[in-house]
Amino acid sequence: MNTLHTSFYKTPYGELILGEYDRHLCLCDWRYRKMRTSIDEHISKELDVEFVDKETTVLLEAKNQLSEYFFRGRKVFNLPLLFVGSTFRKKVWNALKKVPYGNTITYLELSKRLGNENAIRAIASANGANAIAIIVPCHRVIGSDGKLVGYAGGLEAKKKLLQLEGAMSVPNQLSLF
Repeated sequence: MNTLHTSFYKTPYGELILGEYDRHLCLCDWRYRKMRTSIDEHISKELDVEFVDKETTVLLEAKNQLSEYFFRGRKVFNLPLLFVGSTFRKKVWNALKKVPYGNTITYLELSKRLGNENAIRAIASANGANAIAIIVPCHRVIGSDGKLVGYAGGLEAKKKLLQLEGAMSVPNQLSLF
């Protein structure tokens, strides 16, 4: 059995688990998400790996780039990524990487970009199975009505990430008076 090295990283919005396999980041996900066990089991089975806590160069660089992102010093990540999923899910995740910092997209827009308007549910499912959060910006996908919908890190984390990127304005308390 192979080894997937893992490490934890505390963000201002919650804790992430990071994973590296064969010098590629394959996991950057919310530690306490509902699908944590199934995501980890899928990766373990597909790569034939066991998870071992160990800091690596790739994990340290991921933490560095995430820190830059959270302090508004980075808008684009340049880490070696390894997607673990079906061909369709990889296509969705690659499309998500093209949604620019500070922008949002609806599931319908994303399905049109992928050439199949009727695939909205499958695209939403692939979005929910994304194991490389933030770097593969699934938080930038919103409902057709402009509302925030499902996010592994929780809607509050999604809202804060979009506010950090300037994709969502923070209500001005002065406007209340």
